[in-house]
Amino acid sequence: MPQSAWMTDVERPRFPALDRDLTVDVAVIGGGITGVTTAFLLKQAGLSVALLERYRCGDSETGHTTAHLTIVTDKRIHEIAAQFGEDVAHAVLDAGGAAIDEIERNVKEQEIACDFARVPGYLHAPWDDEENREHSRLRRDHELAERFGCSTTLLETVPLANRFGVRFPNQALFHPLKYLAELTRRAAGGGCRIFEDTNVDSVDQGSTLHCSGGRVTCRYLVLATHVPLQGKTSLLPALGLQTRLAAYSSYVVGARLRDPIASPGLWWDTSDPYYYLRLESRGDAHTAVFGGEDHKTGQLDDTSKPFHALAERLKRIAPGAAINYRWSGQVVETNDGLPLIGETSERQFVATGFAGNGMTFGTLSGLMIRDAVIGRSNPWKDVFEPSRIQLRGGTWRYLTENSDYPRYYAQDRLMPADVDSLADVPAGSGRIVTLSGEKVAAYRDPHGNLTCVSPICTHMGCIVHWNRAERTWDCPCHGARYSPDGKVIAGPAESPLAPHQERAAQ
Repeated sequence: MPQSAWMTDVERPRFPALDRDLTVDVAVIGGGITGVTTAFLLKQAGLSVALLERYRCGDSETGHTTAHLTIVTDKRIHEIAAQFGEDVAHAVLDAGGAAIDEIERNVKEQEIACDFARVPGYLHAPWDDEENREHSRLRRDHELAERFGCSTTLLETVPLANRFGVRFPNQALFHPLKYLAELTRRAAGGGCRIFEDTNVDSVDQGSTLHCSGGRVTCRYLVLATHVPLQGKTSLLPALGLQTRLAAYSSYVVGARLRDPIASPGLWWDTSDPYYYLRLESRGDAHTAVFGGEDHKTGQLDDTSKPFHALAERLKRIAPGAAINYRWSGQVVETNDGLPLIGETSERQFVATGFAGNGMTFGTLSGLMIRDAVIGRSNPWKDVFEPSRIQLRGGTWRYLTENSDYPRYYAQDRLMPADVDSLADVPAGSGRIVTLSGEKVAAYRDPHGNLTCVSPICTHMGCIVHWNRAERTWDCPCHGARYSPDGKVIAGPAESPLAPHQERAAQ
């Protein structure tokens, strides 16, 4: 099974499941960097908090990031300026810088050992572009960044990439789970209680959360779940928000290097989808983390191919690289390219659509939500307001992203099953099978035991696809992901795939 490099060397604290009713100022759903940062900051502000995590803090996207801490966003600076204006572009850069500063402040003040280091970041022409056709757009990015007070440098030849590009100083890298584990320890206790293995089943009018082990009554609710589970409170808002979001799978390989191939730093090329590289050296250990090969979740048949492609490309960049990790994560993009952070209804907050900047925008979300709850003004409130309407740039993206839903919804119902019988489901894999005229999602574990569930995604009814590399059921419409036995791994789905009566080993 693919495993993140961050999961192997961290002792994360354990927290109990909710087993009582309680009342708090703020309930936070989700134990990734967004939820934990929010809970930590709210506790510091003197509020009582309950953080509720369905599995274990850090298990989801925070544990599957590549942990680039940067002001360089997936939507380029010149694109933001052209679509929203230069003031917004300036604000987005400042927001990223504020998030990195907040992480660094926490590292120093809380004495968190998480390998935090300031390094340069390089945005450069594509690795495969021998003609450097990105000159004018990269030059525009540099000019705008300089105007906004960022001391970038235009380089004819970016180190290692040997391409035209822009150097961004004072970016950073860290170990995301070491950071999260220690921040969680410091958040817990006093006015903040953390519960793992606790599913939120429903919410009554945004004030009472009905959970697997009790009820939580709150004055404020924060949905910090990567894809907000707003369907728990109202189906219509959930559908409205979902049409503005698109989930993509991104793939990563980690490697040991015999010798350093460049000074530690971060690299992104400008291809679409782009490739991203992180180099780190600690003593005699030199490592590379290389990612890319993105596609919409659930829309690639052979999910092992991206790992092979990344490994081959990394070995061209770093000959002798020894691949020792591979994993995938999910990024969520919005219809206009900027995240959605703020109130969606009275005293209910969401934070999503971070694209490739989950660590920085997740941290920024904590700052913004803390300020909103305590009544403090925040400079980025209007920029990332979830209810914003942007007609010039957002309309076309909205149409193209959501055209997948009706196509896959209808197409997958007409397509034949993957195999003809349960006997054809190989060990360690899953297939869609037709039983008595009904499609079933069947998984056979390595020991031959069979588990059958409904293949119908509980979000909006699309047929899930088997992800061979991750051994998950993925929805091609809106990116929900399920374990082989149908449990929800990632939203927007909130309920597991329905069990099927056929469970015997065959």
